[in-house]
Amino acid sequence: MTENETKQAKNRAVLVGLNAHCLSAEENADDTSMEELADLLETAGGVCVGTVFQNKDAPDPRTFIGEGKAAEVKELVGAMGADMVVVDNPLSPSQQRVLSEELGVQVLDRAALILDIFAQRARTREGRLQVELAQYQYLLPRLLGMWTHLERQEGAIGTRGPGETQLETDRRHIRRKISKLEEELKDVRRVRATQRERRIKNEVPVVAIVGYTNAGKSTLLNRLTGADIPANNRLFDTLDTTTRTLEISDTCTVLLSDTVGFIRKLPHHLVEAFKATLEELSYADLLLHVIDASNPLWREQAAVVEQLIVELGAEQTPRIDVFNKCDRFTGDILPHGADIVSISAKTGQGLDELLKKIGGRLDTGACRVVLRLPYDQGGVVDMLHRQAKVERVDYGEAIEVEAVCTPVQLGRLKDYIVSGWTPPKEPWED
Repeated sequence: MTENETKQAKNRAVLVGLNAHCLSAEENADDTSMEELADLLETAGGVCVGTVFQNKDAPDPRTFIGEGKAAEVKELVGAMGADMVVVDNPLSPSQQRVLSEELGVQVLDRAALILDIFAQRARTREGRLQVELAQYQYLLPRLLGMWTHLERQEGAIGTRGPGETQLETDRRHIRRKISKLEEELKDVRRVRATQRERRIKNEVPVVAIVGYTNAGKSTLLNRLTGADIPANNRLFDTLDTTTRTLEISDTCTVLLSDTVGFIRKLPHHLVEAFKATLEELSYADLLLHVIDASNPLWREQAAVVEQLIVELGAEQTPRIDVFNKCDRFTGDILPHGADIVSISAKTGQGLDELLKKIGGRLDTGACRVVLRLPYDQGGVVDMLHRQAKVERVDYGEAIEVEAVCTPVQLGRLKDYIVSGWTPPKEPWED
């Protein structure tokens, strides 16, 4: 038996969801969110052995789902040999503690399950820092539950004070860890800011791929750039941002970035923790919102992405809606429009139109020119290799360079341009 198979055999979980009139749509569970919870459990390495759904006017303050339903869940846990219960709704620390005690198994809510997946999938140092920060932020208010033995010894000489001291010690330790992680992520942001300034200086447009988890973002990046990112049919398969160069045309090159997939009920502190990655959205020149056209719930999924884009301050960024998996689309008419394109990242269908739309939005006015440089201006050649697209360098009586240059570069080098571009006339020259 492999390690993964062993883990799956151990993680037998009963899924629980509650729908209450007083809760918001974001907090409530429904058939769709429960199906998604089962997929998340599978992604984490577990298997669903039963589902319990509760309709209630309001959550029970103590057990969340009510004493009667808790007894039903306990009976199902015993009958199915489950060792875990996963609740689709957010639980308070006390509710999570009480349920775990009454059911006799580990109890997680949706946020904790997502955190576990992220912990498994993070590969880069930045990704691991972000996950660790989110875990500590989740753990801090739940520390008291780890010290419930103190409640049973309340008043005992020599127990109360030291116990409280230990609890506070743990809290201070976690707060220090959170502060340290936040500082390290600030360093990450500073590095990203430096890289961003360099891209702006070099006038390289940035295109960010966003979308609901498992919409096909990594497959699209692989298809367009030849990247080798794992693109499996499972939630949160990609956590770490990947950026690749994409040549739209001979005179238009962009940087294409893949981002972590969005999902409904994404814990707020997780969004906060991942802002070092997701903040790229607010600085991108163009967003590609990838939508799974084969999913009957694509409208709801697209709405979740829209909400998070607004939260990240990127709602004003130009956008192209990319309806992916059109080879599996079951409707009569594929989505279409000025800022809409239907594609299949798997088969390549519609990618030419997508590239045309990207080029139409981001063409910087670059031109292919020939420059003749004296030998005492050899440093210009080095600059062109760093900041432009150099296609040819010949050394004769002078240095002849053929390169694709941006308008700013053209203005700086106009005295050396011999063909391919004519400086615009000043108003007084007409």
